[in-house]
Amino acid sequence: MKHFFLKSVYIIFAILLLSNCKPDNQKTSETKNESKKPNVIFFIADDMYPWMFNNTPQGKDEDGKPLNLTPTLDKLAKEGVWLENMKVVSPVCTPSRYNTLTGNYASRATNEAFKGFTEKNDGQTVIQWNAYIVPGEKTMGTYFQDLGYKTGFVGKNHIIESLSQVGDGGEKPALDADPFDPKVKEGLEYRYRELQKDIKKSGFDYADKLYHNNPNWLGIRALAYQNMDWIAEGGVEFIDKYKGKPFMLYIASTLPHAPLKPELSWQADRRITPNGILEKAPTVLPQPPVESIKNRIKEAGLENKNKENILWLDDAVGALFKKLEDEGVIDNTIVVFFNDHGQDFKGTLYEGGVNSQAFIWKKGGFKVGNSLKAAVSNVDFLPTLLDFAGNPKDDDFDGKSFKPALEGKEYKGRTSFYHELGYARAVVKDGFKYYAVRYPKWATNFTLEQRKDTLVKYTKFRESFGEHAISDDPKAPYGQLEMVPGGGGAEHNAYMNHPHFTEPDQLYDLKNDPQEKNNLINDPKYADKLKELKAELNSYINSLPGKFEL
Repeated sequence: MKHFFLKSVYIIFAILLLSNCKPDNQKTSETKNESKKPNVIFFIADDMYPWMFNNTPQGKDEDGKPLNLTPTLDKLAKEGVWLENMKVVSPVCTPSRYNTLTGNYASRATNEAFKGFTEKNDGQTVIQWNAYIVPGEKTMGTYFQDLGYKTGFVGKNHIIESLSQVGDGGEKPALDADPFDPKVKEGLEYRYRELQKDIKKSGFDYADKLYHNNPNWLGIRALAYQNMDWIAEGGVEFIDKYKGKPFMLYIASTLPHAPLKPELSWQADRRITPNGILEKAPTVLPQPPVESIKNRIKEAGLENKNKENILWLDDAVGALFKKLEDEGVIDNTIVVFFNDHGQDFKGTLYEGGVNSQAFIWKKGGFKVGNSLKAAVSNVDFLPTLLDFAGNPKDDDFDGKSFKPALEGKEYKGRTSFYHELGYARAVVKDGFKYYAVRYPKWATNFTLEQRKDTLVKYTKFRESFGEHAISDDPKAPYGQLEMVPGGGGAEHNAYMNHPHFTEPDQLYDLKNDPQEKNNLINDPKYADKLKELKAELNSYINSLPGKFEL
């Protein structure tokens, strides 16, 4: 009887133990599985040139010595994967960010300004700085939130629509406004809070240290300064706040976009921000800030070579790595460093605009090695990162996950690149590129007076932000990005220097003519290739909103 009693007690105890422990075990398992989700940091730089990357041929001098002091980018090159065949869809700031944050082409934008401009252009979508993400639209933030991540947005916006940025009463703050003036300060703080709200509506738990636009376009000269210390502080604060959970941080620098004069960039007062003047400067980057940069540049023998801002940018990336290491989460973090578009022919679909640079890094590297030759577009980043987070969603995007390629597995990647910007479209396939430029019929029939009026309005718009006129010739051909005589500011270099800029149809053999100097459009030898590429381009156009007649 005694043995039976003891045995019964043991059985009951065991049942109770198992029933009590099971939920804890499940919880432990769930926590363990959640912890396996990789953290993600997506760092997007602004307007970098190939020579700013030491791992490129342009980034070395004749003796093979690096041109830049960028220890963190060098670390990415050594330990991460360089995307050798990296292109962007739409090479100016806003649509490139749209591509990256949504995984889709900017022709799919639904904001009212974009739709209205499409209607004005007879149904042809015109991708400029007008393709904004509407708060509530699915973004990198919302997709990762759906997976249980905490999400952050830091730095340059220029993509999520925030109507508050026009100012109180719909008026912009004056260029000469005093940020210490109580009324001006109140307006700045109000618009900043509204910007934070709009970004949070777009899927981000944390939104701080924000530039709503480039420093030169903030609307107040006294705040038109760079501040990488402030942006880096936002990234560090986000990691500190959410280090115990899976997190995704989107962090966008304003460098090396203008302004680049030392007094407006690396030598500037670190208390100056778009939200006003801080009482105390951030201290997350090497201190004292100006002296530290100056001394390290001198020690590297790079004085008087304008390398300070690239070091400053590198310092910001380095601060994120340091924080990851300090918090013990670096082993489970994927870092992407991406340049938003090419700079040589920015504002156009020539190779100097669409070719860009990117690294993807994780501790221990990827099986593919230090470089990936597969074709990658910036619409591919989001589906790839979601794939790593355990939720492949290729069907939701124009982009395609290249995770298998990074892992050294069989990868059926993209067979062509699609590009869209302004009044131009292009497709690249099998080493050939077809490029088309189309304007609405009403614009091609403008009188000289109408062209003069267009030019005057465009110049006044630029001058309202302290910029200068691009052209004074109303008879000059239109730009491809902006339908203005003489072209717009972003496309000016290509407008002035590309030999076929004004031709409506262009065909290039990129393998033998990478600089696109020889237009083959009228060469009968390439008639079949042209027909093939037109069909490929039409397949993209027909799958997207709007029209574009070839």
